[in-house]
Amino acid sequence: MAGRLPVVANDGEQYHGKLTCFVILACMMAAMGGLIFGYDIGISGGVTSMEPFLKKFFHDVYVKMKEDKEISNYCKFDSHLLTSFTSSLYVAGLFSSFFASSVTRAFGRKASILLGGANFLAGAALGGAASNIYMLILGRVLLGVGVGLANQAAPLYLSEMAPTKYRGGFNNSFQLSVNIGVLIANLVNYGTQKVKGGWGWRVSLAMAAVPASMLTLGALFLPDTPNSLIQRTNDHEKAKRMLQRVRGTDDVQAELDDLILASEIAKTITHPFKNIIKRKYRPQLVMSIAIPFFQQVTGINVIAFYAPVLFRTIGLGESAALLSAVVTGSVAIATTTLSMLIVDKVGRRGLLIFGGIQMFVTQMIVGGLIGANLGDHGGVSKAIAFVILVMIGIYIAGFGLSWGPLGWLIPSEIFPMEIRSAGQSITVAVGLFFTFLIGQTFLSMLCHFKYGIFFFFGVWVAIMTTFVYFLLPETKNLPIEKMDRVWREHWFWKRIVGTENNEVTIKVEEA
Repeated sequence: MAGRLPVVANDGEQYHGKLTCFVILACMMAAMGGLIFGYDIGISGGVTSMEPFLKKFFHDVYVKMKEDKEISNYCKFDSHLLTSFTSSLYVAGLFSSFFASSVTRAFGRKASILLGGANFLAGAALGGAASNIYMLILGRVLLGVGVGLANQAAPLYLSEMAPTKYRGGFNNSFQLSVNIGVLIANLVNYGTQKVKGGWGWRVSLAMAAVPASMLTLGALFLPDTPNSLIQRTNDHEKAKRMLQRVRGTDDVQAELDDLILASEIAKTITHPFKNIIKRKYRPQLVMSIAIPFFQQVTGINVIAFYAPVLFRTIGLGESAALLSAVVTGSVAIATTTLSMLIVDKVGRRGLLIFGGIQMFVTQMIVGGLIGANLGDHGGVSKAIAFVILVMIGIYIAGFGLSWGPLGWLIPSEIFPMEIRSAGQSITVAVGLFFTFLIGQTFLSMLCHFKYGIFFFFGVWVAIMTTFVYFLLPETKNLPIEKMDRVWREHWFWKRIVGTENNEVTIKVEEA
């Protein structure tokens, strides 16, 4: 018969289990969504610096670059149509991320990843075959839908599948995949810009189909997370078997109890987007907006989108600009790998503060060097260009250690199950909105602010580092379904959410 018993989270108890090959392989496949996202970021910056591509689709920019000797260095690439090509992906991703919340909640993380991969494939095909600007932008829109779906589901999947003490490292693999995607794109661009006949850009755009195929096929074999199984099916035995498989032990009852508890709370919520604005979820709502916003106003996507354009602005040639972007991409991979290895030991706050200081200092130096040495016409000396490249590399290293991976990790681990899909959708949508906004306005900002663009983003880095110091609690080594504890114990947030844990009564089967 069914009875009613109070079920309380296993506070203070560590879950049992070990790191299994099953989890490693599943998370590697899920992180492939980041690879495609990174490839799309890197490829757009590269092809928009290729002369045959500009000549075919953005002739006014090509003319300004090649023939207009009077125009300022900072304004050569200022074209709303050109920025629309880059940023259309992010508008589509913004809207699809809200749709992704319903898909993820109703059908699981796996379904969103699979649907995202299919859209990536279609977008890559259209981009590679584009004969006019409309086909080109439609391809970017389909890629954007894929980004919205995959970026909403993949970080959640990684955080739910990973063992608690390795969660930071596993989730950081998403940003590592993004960086690998950017590097691969830069290498592809470096090769294809040398293709005689001017069709190399088609190869660059169509090559997105390779990782998209891997993600789509791999998603067919992905297991769903125990958290999602309990939330969607209420089949506790099936979830327990999956939990035993992913943890490599039969002793999973403590973790299963917490998942059931979280699921029962989640089932009382019919409108997660309405509930997330409640006072008790205020810290999570603030972080779901602030963290992706801050991640974008570090200025990193300016470097990622337009690194080749930026390097050409300071006087490097087409090949040298693309090669410089390859070097900076390699730095991002190395530092994100380091972040994966140390995030669960050092913690999230320490890396964000250290990385923030590093980014602030280098942005001030780069802005000062460009301001002092680059006028509206001509270039800078090779020595100054080299120093600027080194400083940008150090800046990227700071981002790779901190806001790059942790901007995905922290939002994916702080939401309780009942608002998790909605919260992650808000995180992705905010990130994509500001990515779009910065992508759409950067070339105009570069034209008007000139070297001051680096000071602009540097000020934001100072603000976000202060925000982290005072308002972000440490989340390392705490089970994902017990994360509400950090807000109840924080000096500021406890005034808003209170200090008491909620006890929930659920039905259990008695023998």
